[in-house]
Amino acid sequence: MATQTEPLSTERSRLLSALAEPRRYDLAVIGGGASGLGVALDASLRGLSVVLLESCDFAKGTSSRATKLVHGGVRYLAQGNVSLVREALRERTVLLRIAPHLARPLPFVMPCYHYWEMPFYGTGLKLYDVLAGKAGLGNTEVLGVGGTERCLPGVRAQGLKGGVKYWDGQFDDARLALALARTAAAQGALLVNYCAVTDLVHEQGRVAGLHAQDAESGAEFQIAARCVVNATGVWVDEIRGKDARALHRGIKPVVEPSQGVHLVVDRDFLRGDHALLVPKTRDGRVLFAVPWLGKVVLGTTDTLRHDLSREPDAFPGEIDFILGEAGNYLTRRPTREDVRSVWVGLRPLVRPSGGEENSTKKISREHTVLVSPSGLVTVTGGKWTTYRAMAADVLDRCVEAGLLPSLPACATDTHVLLGAAAGAIYRATLTETPGIEMYGEEARCLRRLDGYDAVLADGLTEAMVRFAARYEYARSVEDVLARRYRLLFLDARLAAHTAPRVADLLREELGVDPRLDDFLRLAEHYLRLPAA
Repeated sequence: MATQTEPLSTERSRLLSALAEPRRYDLAVIGGGASGLGVALDASLRGLSVVLLESCDFAKGTSSRATKLVHGGVRYLAQGNVSLVREALRERTVLLRIAPHLARPLPFVMPCYHYWEMPFYGTGLKLYDVLAGKAGLGNTEVLGVGGTERCLPGVRAQGLKGGVKYWDGQFDDARLALALARTAAAQGALLVNYCAVTDLVHEQGRVAGLHAQDAESGAEFQIAARCVVNATGVWVDEIRGKDARALHRGIKPVVEPSQGVHLVVDRDFLRGDHALLVPKTRDGRVLFAVPWLGKVVLGTTDTLRHDLSREPDAFPGEIDFILGEAGNYLTRRPTREDVRSVWVGLRPLVRPSGGEENSTKKISREHTVLVSPSGLVTVTGGKWTTYRAMAADVLDRCVEAGLLPSLPACATDTHVLLGAAAGAIYRATLTETPGIEMYGEEARCLRRLDGYDAVLADGLTEAMVRFAARYEYARSVEDVLARRYRLLFLDARLAAHTAPRVADLLREELGVDPRLDDFLRLAEHYLRLPAA
């Protein structure tokens, strides 16, 4: 892998000045989550001029609230969706190769309390190995009681008959989003967060650009583009509605949002470096207990909801459901008092054409690309693991619709992301806290910020905060403590304690209000456990 160049400054005035320049982009992308950032990088690597606008922060929504797994999807295999599993397994291998500082192989163990479970699940997971082929990360193994307990220190021993071990992957979702954004910027794309698209520009019945407004200054912009991609996740129907109203048309919603709740507890509940998989909870879901950055993530739920809050609450009963199911498999049963943070993500599931809305199990996890009569391209659905394949499909549809010229072949499967370097390894086990290793090659730049080595909390240094402000688009305390550094997701109370010092540093760096009070309220939200 080639050595990366020096980090590119993300100074706000420079970004907004570039946005104000009169020019026509080949591609304008609305939305700075996994799908939008993937499209921006793919397009910029193929030589297109690209602008991407995000109304909040990159990965503020669904894309920072995943279960942190880059995987083929054991549950999808059980549902018989072999094509999705095969694609995801292929993409898993690509991600591990292009972002070794942000993704790594992770062993899973399924503890078995009935003898029939080991051959039953072992056979299914060996099929998982077969589908992975040369992209496999390790062979499935059937374990005895002792082997299961060694892999899962803390697993409930009473009634344990053995276990099944298999391999998948883990990643840091928000930092991967940042790596995509900054890699695209290094290829010439213009990416601006906190700049909302307020409307679309139509000329002779065709989408020709968009109107946008900077959230901080209120400055307004009109951007011309030959092709516009709507990649706003669960909010795609809002942009589709703007397009339809301009043409005096209506739309049928394409998204059926589902929420996933995750709880974070201390590593004492499940020591070691293997994740625990519960293949079937009492309501038929899959449950994980995953080691991540010094904590354990428990989740997730999969519940339909119809509002689109930026910070959704867990439904009554979801907290106790996760704690109860996890407690069935752990020696020490977690309680509400043990939860360090609770976070909820909305998944943009594609609404079934038959109108069935009573169960998320019947709704596809595959992505959908639509082209409206005006030429607006919308992508939704899918999952983080397949972001790169989604982006390639979007650009293929743009070409097929005559919105873009013929393009060179996709290069995102070989282009390593910013920060990757030879020997870079993402370390995110239970025994480690997040730190400078997540920056990979760019750790050199952090170390050159002489005099800024004070540790603020749990591995977070003053230099890392300043780096986030100068090179990672950070504008607020939340940006730093939720997504550049994952402390809010790991320990909301500690994040609140650390926030005032982070705010002081951001004021020095940016000269703007870092929205400390907003963050303190958000930290309270991540500690809120609604009663069942």
